[in-house]
Amino acid sequence: MELKPVTQKEAALLHGYYSNCSYQLCEYAVITKLMWKDYLCSRYAEVAGCLVMSNVHKGQVRFEYPVPREDGGVEQALKAIERHCMEQGIPFALTFVPAEKICSLVARYPYVRIVDTRSWQDYIYHRDDLQFFAGRRYSGQRNHINKFRSGYPEAEFRLLTAQDKGAIGAFWVEFESTYPKADDPGVKKELALAKKMFKLIGKPYVLAGGMFDGEKLIGLSLGERCGETLIVHIEKAIYSYTGIYPTLVQAFVDCFGGDCTWVNREDDAGEKGLRTSKLQYGPDHLGAKYRLYMENELMNHCPEIPRLKANRLSLDAMTKADIPAYNRLVLNKERNVYWGYDDVAGLGEAVRDDSFFKVAQRDFESKMAVNFAIRLDGQFIGEAVLYNFDYCGGAELGCRIDPEFAGQGYGVEAFTTVADWGLYTLQLRRVVAKCFKENKASYKMLSACMRKKSEDETFYYFEKLV
Repeated sequence: MELKPVTQKEAALLHGYYSNCSYQLCEYAVITKLMWKDYLCSRYAEVAGCLVMSNVHKGQVRFEYPVPREDGGVEQALKAIERHCMEQGIPFALTFVPAEKICSLVARYPYVRIVDTRSWQDYIYHRDDLQFFAGRRYSGQRNHINKFRSGYPEAEFRLLTAQDKGAIGAFWVEFESTYPKADDPGVKKELALAKKMFKLIGKPYVLAGGMFDGEKLIGLSLGERCGETLIVHIEKAIYSYTGIYPTLVQAFVDCFGGDCTWVNREDDAGEKGLRTSKLQYGPDHLGAKYRLYMENELMNHCPEIPRLKANRLSLDAMTKADIPAYNRLVLNKERNVYWGYDDVAGLGEAVRDDSFFKVAQRDFESKMAVNFAIRLDGQFIGEAVLYNFDYCGGAELGCRIDPEFAGQGYGVEAFTTVADWGLYTLQLRRVVAKCFKENKASYKMLSACMRKKSEDETFYYFEKLV
């Protein structure tokens, strides 16, 4: 899966996915992606008819829930994300996950930590409520609108076009000069990004309108439609015009709501005043944005590498005393031609005496893999590695024996011992393995302790289930 940086050139592609997206959350929208792409280091890929998006938050890569087209395959997209995280050696996390997807994800991933931060939740309203402000609960909003209409009877809301560039520029100047928090660094950043978004007026995904008092622009809004939800991304007005905000809200929804069912006015970012205001408009519900941190079996059942006993062998953690023998095993090119991984190239740096030993240590410390030293009467004769934990209850097992001890069944014995430990102690659901088709010795070994599952042009694939 190749992830590419999000730029404005991708807007039409993103719109093709988001225009029919049913998630209701403001992150699944073109404007959000363009507005915050640099801050979040947003990247994208298309997988099996789905849009896959990654962001960086607090230095960690997190993926959004895949957005499918009509024939898109979310299952394949999730598998691609899982593979990417395994290949890159990065933790697997999903962010901005809609509430309706949680049950299926919990069923998919045996170990998962779920976070739902209140300040991230979007405010979701019935379109009719904001369009008409009907009923007793909206008497306050109606009173404010009446005051505005009474004070500014000539004011009108209309679509914004490229010809309104001058009026929009003048609006920003007055807004910043009168907004009490305009000097706050965070507010300055958000305003700068908002101004950039208004330069996109005229694009098919942009819905923009403004409230004019004569020729003067006194309020503006920008949003887009995603599925049955009208998402209001930006909403700014000159505060001195009493009642302008509810008037602007109503006018924007009336103009662009069409046959939408819902209106999303985004989250409150934990700001007390903004939260109070958004609640006063009577949301139907809050759109939760769950963060899921997937864990594997090593994280939950293996605080340290155990000692395993086989018939003739013992398996345990490698020690510094094993470094010379381990280096001979790893650097034996003839023996490792079918290992499937270039240990030297994988270092990315010059080989030191303890390089491979430290890699094994780091992999276990990060709970990405567990390397067992295979011992015969205490002597190091090979390694068995359980790795590629797929977050869905599976892991891959590899084994290599020193040439001096090959052909004596030690591989089968070690392989079976680690596989059983993975299934019955680590609580894996399956252990998988593969071998090159030319590697007859490995094929014989795997056939003796696992079930052949499939094959392709390069490999035979095996698995062992609980």
